[in-house]
Amino acid sequence: MASPSPLIEDVLAPGLAVVFCGTALGRISAKRRAYYANSGNYFWRTLHDVGVTPERLPPAAYRRVLDYGIGLTDLCKTHFGQDAELPVSGFDAAALEAKIRQFQPVHLAFTSKTAASVFLDRPTGQFVTGRLERRIGTTQLWALPSPSGQARRYWDIAPWQALADAMRDAHSRSPD
Repeated sequence: MASPSPLIEDVLAPGLAVVFCGTALGRISAKRRAYYANSGNYFWRTLHDVGVTPERLPPAAYRRVLDYGIGLTDLCKTHFGQDAELPVSGFDAAALEAKIRQFQPVHLAFTSKTAASVFLDRPTGQFVTGRLERRIGTTQLWALPSPSGQARRYWDIAPWQALADAMRDAHSRSPD
């Protein structure tokens, strides 16, 4: 399904520790106008489980991620649904790259190999989840297993934990 304007606004600010980038909102997230709103999605639970957030945020409170140095966006801002339903024309890798160059987070983490694949213009089989060799300026890129319930058979919390550990390491080395 399509919308002429973004279905949900980005949550971005300068100097974030990480920006999580999905492919697009799912149906339930679009209906609720909240990131990762499906109860079967592990996103919010995982952020808490790996120590990125000290509490498990409810999807409706998604704007509070800024309190923890986290940003949120999607590659496709004007369509929603399952990845296979999204038109190629809806993906805007150039806009994402411009946002990352503008806000310069320490990390950009794609919340699925599909999102990373679209951005990198490479098939998902050409890379594994975890830290990627690519950077945008100083921003380190990551491809994480999708937290979606529909991708459960591919779920692995280890790359999410590796990102959380890298975030802690970077924070402990930075001057306060």
